[in-house]
Amino acid sequence: MKPSIESAALAVIMLPLLGFAVVGLLGRRLPRGGDWLATGIMGFVLATALMIFASVFHLNSPLVSIRWLSPWFDPRGNGFEWPVGILVDNLGAVMLVVVATVSFLVHLYSIGYMHGDPKYVRFFASLQLFSAAMLSLVLADNLLTLYISWEIMGFCSYLLIGHYFEKPSAANACLKAFMTTRIGDVLMFMGILILYWQVGSLRFADIFAAVASGSLGMEWRTVAGLLLFGGAVGKSAQFPLHVWLPDAMEGPTPVSALIHAATMVAAGVYLMARSYLLLTPEAFLTIAYIGGFTAIFAATMGVVMDDIKKVLAYSTISQLGYMMLGLGVGGFVASGYTAGVYHLTTHAFFKACLFLGSGSVIHALHTQNLSEMGGLRRKMPITFLTFLVATLALTGLPPFSGYFTKDSIIAAALEFALEHPSHWLLPSFAIVAALFTSFYMFRLVFLAFFGAPRNTHAYEHAHESPWVMALPLVVLACLSVYPVGGGVGNWFWSRNPAPKIEEIFDRYGPPSASLHGGGAGPEMAKGGSLASHPLELSNSAHGDSPTHEEKAHLAHQYAVAASLAVFLLGVGLAWATYMKRIIDAQKVAMRFRPLYLLLLNKYYVDDFYQAVVVRPFLAFCRKIAGFDLRVIDGVVNGTGWFTRFVSWLVGLHDRFVVDGLVNAVADAAAAGGRTLSRLQTGRIGTYLAGIGVGVVFLAGFMFWIIGSMR
Repeated sequence: MKPSIESAALAVIMLPLLGFAVVGLLGRRLPRGGDWLATGIMGFVLATALMIFASVFHLNSPLVSIRWLSPWFDPRGNGFEWPVGILVDNLGAVMLVVVATVSFLVHLYSIGYMHGDPKYVRFFASLQLFSAAMLSLVLADNLLTLYISWEIMGFCSYLLIGHYFEKPSAANACLKAFMTTRIGDVLMFMGILILYWQVGSLRFADIFAAVASGSLGMEWRTVAGLLLFGGAVGKSAQFPLHVWLPDAMEGPTPVSALIHAATMVAAGVYLMARSYLLLTPEAFLTIAYIGGFTAIFAATMGVVMDDIKKVLAYSTISQLGYMMLGLGVGGFVASGYTAGVYHLTTHAFFKACLFLGSGSVIHALHTQNLSEMGGLRRKMPITFLTFLVATLALTGLPPFSGYFTKDSIIAAALEFALEHPSHWLLPSFAIVAALFTSFYMFRLVFLAFFGAPRNTHAYEHAHESPWVMALPLVVLACLSVYPVGGGVGNWFWSRNPAPKIEEIFDRYGPPSASLHGGGAGPEMAKGGSLASHPLELSNSAHGDSPTHEEKAHLAHQYAVAASLAVFLLGVGLAWATYMKRIIDAQKVAMRFRPLYLLLLNKYYVDDFYQAVVVRPFLAFCRKIAGFDLRVIDGVVNGTGWFTRFVSWLVGLHDRFVVDGLVNAVADAAAAGGRTLSRLQTGRIGTYLAGIGVGVVFLAGFMFWIIGSMR
C-alpha cells in the first residue's frame, strides 16, 4: 500500500474530527462562525476521496482490497493484540466519494440556508462530527469500529434533528429517532457479540475466513446476519422501525439531505452489502421481503402527504426498501447485489438534490405545505429545473440515473421470480411501488411548480436562492442525469460484482492469525488459494447456464417495459388529477375515505406503537415511579423519621437526666458556697473568737484521741 493512500485514508477521517473540535470550541471566535473552515475541510476530504477512488480502480481488479492495520488492545488479557485498521475496496471507495460529495455540497448549501441561525456554530460542528463518523464507518475493517461510528452517527442525528429543540415537535422528533434506532442498534450489538463468541474476532477478514472454512455454522450465520439486519432496519428506516424518519423532517432541510437521504440511512444498506458473505439464504429472503414490502408500504403514504419534506421522506423509505430488495435477491441472483449498491450511490445524489430543492422552496416561501405553493417555476427556474431532473432520476426515466439502478433492482427481482416462481410477490412489490413513486413525485412537481399560486402573498415574495444554495443543486442535478459508468455491463458493474465465498481470501486476504502477530503496517491482498480451505457452502444461482442467461435477459426486458409503463401511467394520473383536473382529488378522497384516512394516518402504525408500546411503557414507568415514591422513598423517609424520633428521645434523656445530674451537682456546690460565704463577716474579733473556739475544739479532740489510745 502506498504511503500516500494510507495517509489519505487516515486524513479523510481525522480532518473532519479536527474540524469538529476547532469549530465546536473556537467557532464563535472565528470569522463567519467557522463555516468556511468546515466547508473547506469537506472540500479537501472530497478531493482526497476522489484520489482514493481513482487509486483503487486503477488497480484493475475487482477483488483487490487495501488495508492498513495496527494493534489496538488486548481484549482477553493473554497478550493477544487485536488489530484494527482501514479497509478500502471497490465498495468502500464508491461510498467514500458519495459521502464526501454530498457532505461537501450540504456544507456549502448550509452557508446560505442557515444564515442568521442563533445555533449556527453548533450546526456546523455537528455536521463535521457526523461526516467524520460516516467516513470512519465506511473505512472500518471490523465490526467494532464500525459500531462505534454507527453510534456516533446516531448521536449526531439526535443533535441535528433536534436543532430547533425549542419547538416541542422537534424535541419529540429527535427523541423518537434516537429511541427507535436504539432498538435496531441493540439487535445489531447482539449479532456482533455472537460473531465474536463464534469467531474470536470482529474483523471482516476473520469473519469471512470462518465462513469460507466452515468453522462458523450456518445456524449462527443466520442468527448473526438477521441481528445485524435488525440494526439496518432501524438505521435505514425499514418496516416496522420506519416511523422515526418522517418525523425527523423537523430538523433543518440540509440535515434531511445529508443524514436522511444520502448518508446515515444508507449506512444500514452499506452494512448489509459489507456483510454480504456472512448472510445465508434465509437471511437473504428476510431482507428481500422486508425491503420489498417497505418499498410499496412507504410509497402509498407519499401519495396523500401535504408536507413537501414528508413526501420526500416516504420516498426515501421506499427507495431504501428497493436497495434492501436488491441485496436480498442478490443472494440468489448475482445482479441484485450490484443493483442495490448502484442504487445506493445514484439515490444519494438525486435525493439530496430533491431535499435541497425543497429547502430552496421553503426558504423562499416560508412554508412546507404543497397546498400553499404553485407556479414557482417562473420565480425559481434553477430550483425547478434541478428538482425536475432529480424527479426524473427518481422515477426511472431513461437516460436519468434511476433508470439504470432502480429498474435494475426490478430486473433482478423478476429474474429471481423466474427462477423461483413462488416469489412473484417481490417483483410485484417493486413494480407497484414504482407506479406510486411516479404518481406522488409528479403530484409534488405539479402542485409546487405549476398552476396558479395558491398563496399569493408568499408567491410575491418568493425568489431564487443565492448561489451557495443554487450551486449544490446544479451539481447534484448533473450527477443525476447519467450515472457513472452507465447501465448493466458497464465498467462499474463489472468492477463491483456480487462477492462469492470462493473469493474471500482474494478479496480480504488471510485471517489475523497469519499476520505476523497482528503487527502494524500496510498490507495488500491480490491473490490467494483455497486449496487448504475447503468450502462448506457457495452462493447459489451464480451459474452461467444458457437457461439462466435467457431468464436474465427476459427479466431485463420485462423490467424495462414494466418500469416505463408504470412511469407513464403515474405521470398521466398525476397530470390528469393536478393539471387538467379531469380527476377530482377531493372527490376521490371522499369516495375512498377509509382508505384515504388510513394513508393519511400512516396506517395507524404510530397509533399502534402509542397504544401497545409507548403508553403501556409510560404506565409501567409511572407504576415504577409510584413504587419508588411510596415504597422505596417511604422506607428511606421512614428511616429518616425514625432516626429523628430516636434522636429526639436521646435529646430528652441528655437534657433532663445527664444534664440534670450535672446541673444538680453544680447547684449543690453553688448552694454550699453561698452558705459558707456567710461566715466571711470581715470583723477581726469574730475571726479571733472563731480561732479560739477552733483551738479549744482541736485540743479537746486530741486529748480524746490520746485517752482512747491508753
